[in-house]
Amino acid sequence: MSNKFAEIEASLPPVPQAAGNYVHAVRTGNHLYLAGKGPISDVKGKVGAEFTKEEGYQYAREVGLTLLAVLKAELGTLAKVKRVVKVLGMVNATPEFGEHPFVINGCSDLFVETFGDAGRHARSAVGMGSLPHGIPVEIEAIVEVAD
Repeated sequence: MSNKFAEIEASLPPVPQAAGNYVHAVRTGNHLYLAGKGPISDVKGKVGAEFTKEEGYQYAREVGLTLLAVLKAELGTLAKVKRVVKVLGMVNATPEFGEHPFVINGCSDLFVETFGDAGRHARSAVGMGSLPHGIPVEIEAIVEVAD
């Protein structure tokens, strides 16, 4: 394992308890489908009202760290990630807020920093009228993994 992965893995947050009747990840073949996660911080509110787009970006980065923690827990090491395939980012935003892609870049940028070109992915970044427990961001991902 590269020193880069070891350093990142050492700084990951713990994987949170599942908040319902679901699992954190499902593997089928060489794809791992990651359940949606929210920020590590205990925050509630909408981007465009309680939070700026820059704060939303940081929350999306926090979510990315949790998704990396799930990957490590499932695979044993981030080195088994071949590529991040797809990211769906949902932003709890005011109706007039339109910079959802900027917010979700917090997670996307982290994936590229972690995996290089293999971290570049297809993506949707959408606004929601609400998210569970009032969180500002929820993100899920599909990842290709080594056998």
